[in-house]
Formats: sequence, structure tokens, C-alpha cells
Amino acid sequence: MDLTSLLRPKNFDDFVGQKHLLAVDAPLRILAQKGALGHSFFYGPAGVGKTSLARIIAKTMEMDFYEFNATSLKIDELRKLFSRYQNALIKPLVFIDEVHRLSKNQQEVLLPVMEKNEALILGASTSNPYHSLTSAIRSRSLLFELKPLEDEDLLKLLERALEMCGCDINIEAKEYLVKSSGGDARAMLKLLEFASEMEKEIDKPLLRSLRPNALSRGVSEADVHYDLISAFIKSVRGSDVDAAIYYLARMIEEGESADFIARRLVVLASEDIGLANPNALSLATATLTAVKEIGFPEARIILSECTLYLASSPKSNTAYKAINTAQKAVREGDILEIPKNIVHNKEGYLYPHDFGGYVKQKYLSKERHFVDFKTNGYEKKIKEWYEQIRKL
Repeated sequence: MDLTSLLRPKNFDDFVGQKHLLAVDAPLRILAQKGALGHSFFYGPAGVGKTSLARIIAKTMEMDFYEFNATSLKIDELRKLFSRYQNALIKPLVFIDEVHRLSKNQQEVLLPVMEKNEALILGASTSNPYHSLTSAIRSRSLLFELKPLEDEDLLKLLERALEMCGCDINIEAKEYLVKSSGGDARAMLKLLEFASEMEKEIDKPLLRSLRPNALSRGVSEADVHYDLISAFIKSVRGSDVDAAIYYLARMIEEGESADFIARRLVVLASEDIGLANPNALSLATATLTAVKEIGFPEARIILSECTLYLASSPKSNTAYKAINTAQKAVREGDILEIPKNIVHNKEGYLYPHDFGGYVKQKYLSKERHFVDFKTNGYEKKIKEWYEQIRKL
């Protein structure tokens, strides 16, 4: 039984989640219902309804629907399709999944079609397509972010699925299905399918035998999930290696995903260690890359190494405070004129390397002070270097 296909929404009202896009007063829904939606690209994690949304839009706007995947898309296929509709009264809706994989040549084929509105182009990606799409494509399109489904959304879908598969399932197993799926409806329904093939009475041990760890969020109660990550970060920030490693173990055992923990460590490496040990960011970034490739159980060792390194590193929040102070000034209207000597292609700029690495010149039109270096760890050396340069 393919629960994903059976539960695919047929209209906006059937769609579960994404209320910011699909509520009755949401712009995307209003534009689609008025037949006025333009070329659009959807991005967000897997299993949140990007393809289903494209199909509903095609049905709502009464357009022929054509689905492609950028990994196997051929330019000739697009040209033949567009040629077929060249003199037709209706336009096709062309949906391209994994749109971030489109080549420049493929995008160039789409561009005149988008420009002349000969077809409605919709695309989907698991990452923000801003950097993969050309500026010409982006300027003719709308970008919409789809978010991971909330637990209540997944539970609603789960109840519908259970009516179809006729399984007996206890509350603990329901909770595991929802919380271990990380906002991914497809992942939840597939796990239920596999479990129902094995047993008609589904419990948590059966589900854990199929999925030992959560996909992206913890399987513990929401409050415990946030309390654990908070305690973990504060322990690393506070340089308590034993507490940090304990909370790391708790999160791993309760099903937290490796990449979620690693992402938090990357942020901490900049926010709390920063210039006191610049290598911390490199190690944390490498950790994030490694755990995505390796996964549990081995990822626990990589996370442990990074955690211990960050917890035992000297701490500095100089970078964090500096950017906060500068942004606050800009938000409050402190917009300074750029000095003429550093404007692009203007004469008067003094190239520091022609003067041994430093030369005094104006970079701000008015004096401002945002950065206060500390004397923790490597930052002490940075502070000394900076002060020595300024004395030249």
C-alpha cells in the first residue's frame, strides 16, 4: 500500500501544513485561485509537499501538468513541449524538481519561454535556489519557502493513514512516528508502511528497529528537546567538558540527528569562541560535513571530538557583539556616506601593499567604534597585531 500516493492532497483545503502559504488569505493561494500566479520556485526540506503543491496549482489554474527532474532533463524534451503549445489557447504548467541542478544551458532555454509567458514554470529544491538560478530567472520569478511540518500536522496525516492501513498502534508508537520523522511526511508514512508489512500491531520497539535515530529532530518531548540542546550549548560555552559530553550522549540516545547537533556547534564556534581560537570554526564546519556523510553510529565519535575541542577552547564573543552593534547602528539610521577614495574605480585610493601592508586613509566618513578586542587565547595576538598596525 503506497500511503504517500493515497494521501496526496487534491486541493488546497486537503493540504496539511504550510499555512503561511496556503491559508485562505495567503498570497500564493489567492494568486493561484485567480489564475494569476507567475513563475515560482519552491524550496524546503524533503517530504513537505512541494510536488503536491505544484499539482494542486495546475489543477486550480486548469493547466496541463508536466513534471520533470533536473537530473535527467533533456533540452530537446523542453523544446518539443514548448513547440507543441506554441499556438495553443492554453498554456502548460512545467514543474521541474531538483531545480538547483539545472545547467546554464537549460536555464537559457527556459528564459524566453518565461519572458513571453508561453508556459508557467514551477520548480522545487531542497535548498534555496537563489545561488543556483541565474539573476535573469530569479527576476522573473517568485521564491516560496516550505517549512518542515509541525508535529500536529504529521499527527493529522498519521490518523488518516491509520484508517487506511487498519493497523493497531499504541500512543508511544504514534509519538515515535511523528517525532522521529523530522517534519517529513513521506518519511513518516514510509516507516508506517514498512512496519505494517512486518506486524499488524505496531509498537515503538518495532519502529526503532527500522529507524534507530530521528531524521532531524529529537524524539523526546519538545520541552526536553530544547532543554537538552540548551544545556549542551551552555555547557560547551561554560567550558565544562564532562557536562557537555553527558548532554551530547543524552541527545544521541534520545534520537537527535547528528547534523542538527553539528549545526549548533558551528554556530557556537563563531558566537562563543570566535577570534580566541579561529580554528574552532574550521573544525566545527568539518564536523558538519563529516557527520552528513557518515551518519550514526560512527558520527558520535566525530561529534564527541568537536564538542571536547570547543568546550576546552578559550572563549570570545567579540565577533558576535561587533556585528550586533554595527547592525543596530544601521537599523537606527546611521547610514554613512562612503568616502570618495574607496568608491569603486575612483582615484585617490592608497593600495596598502604598496606601503608595506598598511597606510592610513579614510574608510568611514565619520568615526565609529564597533569592535572591542579581548585578550583571550589567540585573540590577544590579533589585538596586539591590530594595535601595532594602528600605531604605524
